[in-house]
Amino acid sequence: MAAGSSWQPQEDGLRKICGLLEQQISPSSADKSQVWQELQQYSQFPDFNNYLVFILARAEGKSVEIRQAAGLLLKNNLRTAYNSMTTSLQQYIKSELLPCLGAADRHIRSTVGTIITVVVQFGGILGWPELLQALVACLDGGDLNHMEGAMDALFKICEDIPQVLDSDVPGLAERPINIFLPRLFQFFQSSHASLRKLSLGSINQYIMLMPAALYASMDKYLQGLFILANDPAAEVRKLVCSAFVQLIEVHPDFLLPHLRNIIEYILQVNKDADEEVALEACEFWSAYCDAQLPPENLREFLPRLIPVLLSNMAYADDDESLVDAEEDESLPDRDQDLKPHFHTSRYHGSEDAEDDDDDIVNVWNLRKCSAAALDVLSNVFGDEILPTLLPIIQANLSRSGDDAWKDREAAVLALGAVAEGCINGLFPHLSEIVSFLLPLLDDKFPLIRSISCWTLSRFSKHIVQDIGHEKGYEQFDKTLMGLLRRILDTNKRVQEAACSAFATLEEEAAEELAPRLQLILQHLMCAFGKYQRRNLRIVYDAIGTLADAVGGELNQPVYLEILMPPLIEKWQQLSNADKDLFPLLECFTSIAQALGAGFSQFAQPVFQRCINIMRTQQLAKVDPVSAAVQYDKEFIVCALDLLSGLAEGLGSGIESLVSESSLRDLLLQCCMDDANDVRQSAFALLGDLARACPIHLHPRLSEFLNIAAKQLDTSKLKETVSVANNACWAIGELAIKVRQEISPVVMTVISCLVPILQHAEGINKSLIENSAITLGRIAWVCPELVAPHMEHFMKAWCISLSTIRDDIEKEDAFRGLCAMVRANPSGGLSSLVFMCQAIASWHEIRSEELHNEVCQVLHGYKQMLRNGAWDQCMSALEPMVKDKLSKYQV
Repeated sequence: MAAGSSWQPQEDGLRKICGLLEQQISPSSADKSQVWQELQQYSQFPDFNNYLVFILARAEGKSVEIRQAAGLLLKNNLRTAYNSMTTSLQQYIKSELLPCLGAADRHIRSTVGTIITVVVQFGGILGWPELLQALVACLDGGDLNHMEGAMDALFKICEDIPQVLDSDVPGLAERPINIFLPRLFQFFQSSHASLRKLSLGSINQYIMLMPAALYASMDKYLQGLFILANDPAAEVRKLVCSAFVQLIEVHPDFLLPHLRNIIEYILQVNKDADEEVALEACEFWSAYCDAQLPPENLREFLPRLIPVLLSNMAYADDDESLVDAEEDESLPDRDQDLKPHFHTSRYHGSEDAEDDDDDIVNVWNLRKCSAAALDVLSNVFGDEILPTLLPIIQANLSRSGDDAWKDREAAVLALGAVAEGCINGLFPHLSEIVSFLLPLLDDKFPLIRSISCWTLSRFSKHIVQDIGHEKGYEQFDKTLMGLLRRILDTNKRVQEAACSAFATLEEEAAEELAPRLQLILQHLMCAFGKYQRRNLRIVYDAIGTLADAVGGELNQPVYLEILMPPLIEKWQQLSNADKDLFPLLECFTSIAQALGAGFSQFAQPVFQRCINIMRTQQLAKVDPVSAAVQYDKEFIVCALDLLSGLAEGLGSGIESLVSESSLRDLLLQCCMDDANDVRQSAFALLGDLARACPIHLHPRLSEFLNIAAKQLDTSKLKETVSVANNACWAIGELAIKVRQEISPVVMTVISCLVPILQHAEGINKSLIENSAITLGRIAWVCPELVAPHMEHFMKAWCISLSTIRDDIEKEDAFRGLCAMVRANPSGGLSSLVFMCQAIASWHEIRSEELHNEVCQVLHGYKQMLRNGAWDQCMSALEPMVKDKLSKYQV
């Protein structure tokens, strides 16, 4: 049927589509998939979307719900198909939408605003000149429905695609934002809360982008914020707070002249009766500190701010944690209780990531935001806040009686929040704090038991440091035993907190755990036997952390008899497609690394299963039907990482397993995978296998090397820095094992590594270290290929080498340095000062042979540089560097 401005629906089609939409939204209709399929069939007709917009805009006799359903289906269709529609179809839809901006029903207006945003997103402002005129006409017309409808559409455009309004439109004298901004400011003074909210919400979307129009009107904007600051509508006050939080993050200079008043205001609304307003206000304190603004502006407010934060840290009566806290361990977890599992791919080098161990429960609320603010303030002001804070904590802790438990709990939370920032002031009282917290582990209120676990874990580093002092070990042991007792609590929340706290203590205590190892394993394996699925993941983590902490100590029959049988039983129960396998694979990775050769008795079935998982997933990727599972790359990543753990633990002992398997070909496929995290783990395994059994990589060596070299392309580094990092490390590991055989890719790799070293600022520290080491390793095995080019990269390379700590890898790199200088001494002359600094960065070269080689290099240059040139070079060095070089007798 031809579609144009004269398009009319056919009655029959209209009736059928409305009927289907009615079934789709009706709670009672049974088979939704059938309805969905029929709607999909209709969507094959070119004018199906015309029917939908007609129902939304003109089907006055139908319920608002059916009209809305038509609109939402239209929105989804336009997302996928707008740009492939004919102009006349697009035109019809646009012409029907505009008159609905002022529809009598608010839901219809809102749906129209959503669809308009999608049309602008895909068709641009230029493709719809009538839209701007219609919006301006509605905003200026004075009719509330029209003003609200236009404002709602405008807000959605600002929210989803703000840059569209801040760009030049051919045929328009100015950018759309310049046309709308004065009108938005005017609505700040509207008597209708909805218009005040939408106008302020729209402008707030531009704080981060800061277009010239807003920059120029900043005074007007701030005046508007001050006028709206005490608005009767909570949603408006919340937006005012949000504006101040964003401005302090990105443009604090605008706020500095008004800062006292703003802080005073935020302090007031931090106590707002509406919790969402208070929460938005509370974000200001962390934002202020994170922006590294002068602390003294906040200092005078601390005595008033800290009590507000503390009172907001008590559980609200409607906090969902209060309901969860009653859950007994016998209740099975519902699927929605299980957080998605995020496995972090294996990474070789110094980590830049922060470990977030403090996420007690996931929903962000005023209580958590207040605790986070107190944490940040304690890191900025340190012990200065204690005189205000401690009396309140003490007063709350001394409140007895069941009705005061929330205040007691908040006081324990506050103590944990400041444990890092105020440790200097708290450390002298550590034994009193611990003696106070230990009995709370047995409190009758589960949330007091759980928060006490967390707060103890925040002090665990210092409890471990104190072990050497009198009664220090006893204090550590009581903490350890207290947490183990809570791991076997009957309450799920307490189990979770205790297990996480124990994992933190394990990391700090490391070998101090050895005397209690049997008892720890008995408790953890008892928990393993009784926990429901969600908390089971935390037990895996605690077992893995224990293995990392005590290492080879674990390799004793008495311990393995407690630890391994339950894990192996679980391993046999889970299918290769069960996601509960992820944390178990991670746990085995840590155990394999800790036990080393001791893991060999368990290695064969574990190795074989990893191969099977990878095979199944590679098949599922191309043919899920015959694989009988849905593809999920996380299975491949976990299997690769466990194989890396095996290679690291067993060393050359893994050779017999690799030789009888298809691992080499599977690994090559993974190195070419399109997912970054699969490639990242694949190159980590490639490096580990290069160390353990390089002979089995030989048949496809050149392919591995070429693919690894491709990962170092500097133009793509931003997104794939972790992949590049592992590939770079793997090339270095292969180089020192296969030596001359790496020569075909040497120049390709060098040409990628040099730009990384030359533009080191802003690049991940670990990638720079690995690049410097791999460059050195290649130079060591193929000096005749690398040395002719050394003057191009010597300076940048030596600067990077200076920052690397003493270890075997640094030794290899310096063997490369010496080999290159022997092959081309004049190539290093222009960078001699930097070479001396790199040599001086050694604390001590352990290898006598390398020490002598470095001596020869320095003496060689001293003989080359006559007539005072050597002394001139020496005089350019810092006294400390010269001092370090004296051990090489120059």
